[in-house]
This record gives sequence, structure tokens and C-alpha cells, in this order.
Amino acid sequence: MIKLSKCFLEIVKTKTESELLLNSIIFFTNSNNYLSICKTNFTFDKILKIMSNKLLLPNRYKFIGWCILITATILGLILCFNDFEAFEYQTKVFAILNQGIMSDSKWFGFLKTNISNTVVGVLFIVGAMFVGFSKEKKEDEFIEKIRLSSLLWAVWVNYGLLILGFLLFYQIAFVNVMLYNMFTVLIIFIVRFNYVLYKSNKTVPDEK
Repeated sequence: MIKLSKCFLEIVKTKTESELLLNSIIFFTNSNNYLSICKTNFTFDKILKIMSNKLLLPNRYKFIGWCILITATILGLILCFNDFEAFEYQTKVFAILNQGIMSDSKWFGFLKTNISNTVVGVLFIVGAMFVGFSKEKKEDEFIEKIRLSSLLWAVWVNYGLLILGFLLFYQIAFVNVMLYNMFTVLIIFIVRFNYVLYKSNKTVPDEK
């Protein structure tokens, strides 16, 4: 913009026709470059917005996600307080790698095992992703910014906790830390996003 202003002033100050022609060419060249930059930035923002909208699920999945997440959380807590043996469901499953504490590794085979922990873990992740990555009823740029900042905030906090886990927990205790760390990034993201959204919605009526 500063360059365009200078070029415009040069045109105004021009006395001869040759100088006028030269300054006019410079002015229009700079203006075209400026418009190209604006157009590129606008197009990039538009593409980024389209991509983010495509990656989000429709709003109806949020309610489904809450139902799955709450159920999985209750079942997960029951498993945690019962040494992960509260529900027993033995069945054959396919495993890429099966490695027991006192047995040899076996690649690509079937084994019979209790899958209750697996089912609850998968349900928790699916429910949390439905809740965290479904559109709001009124999706706008402000909500997109809250979602992005909450996700970044969750990643920072999650890996900060993991670093503390590396430094402060060892042996079986560290295995438990790694187990819970698989889920904490989604939990932190959901809690932070909904808290900031609730706080912002509460602030708007107060200002009115």
C-alpha cells in the first residue's frame, strides 16, 4: 500500500508526458501485484476453511458421541478399579504380533483373549472423536479458532504430562502412564474446548 501511494504521488507530480506514461506503468504494475497477493491470501484462507469443514463431522454426531463416550467412560472406570478384569469376554481375534511375558513372539496369527478392554478403549476413542470433531449448531470462524487453539493447547499439555511421566514414573507405573496417555489428549481437548465455548457464550449475554 505504501508503494502504491508513492507511485500515485509521482503521477500527480509528473510534468511531462513521457514521465506521466512511465509513472503510470509503474503504478499499475504495483497495483496488479498487490491485487494478486490479496487474491492469493483470500483463496488460501478459503481453501483452508473448506478443508477444515470437510474434516469435521455433521452436528448430529456430537450427541451420538456423548452417548458412546459417557458409556465407555463408566465401563472404563469399572475396569480400572477391578484390575481390568471386571468383564470377561473371551474370543478369537487376529493379531499382527502376539507377545506374552513368558512366551515367544508370534506374527500374524489368531489367539483367544479377553477383548473387553479393547472394546471399551475403541468405544472411548470413537466417542471422544465424535464429540471433539463434530460441528457446532452455529459453526463460524470464532468457533474454528477456539477449536484450533484448544487442540494445540491439548497437545502441549498432553506431552508435557508425558515428559513428567518419563521423569517420575518407572517400570509398571510407567506402563500405566503410557496407557492413560493414549486418551488424555482427547480428554484435555474436549474439556478445554467446551469450557472456552461455554465461557464465551456466557460473556455475550452479560455484555448485552
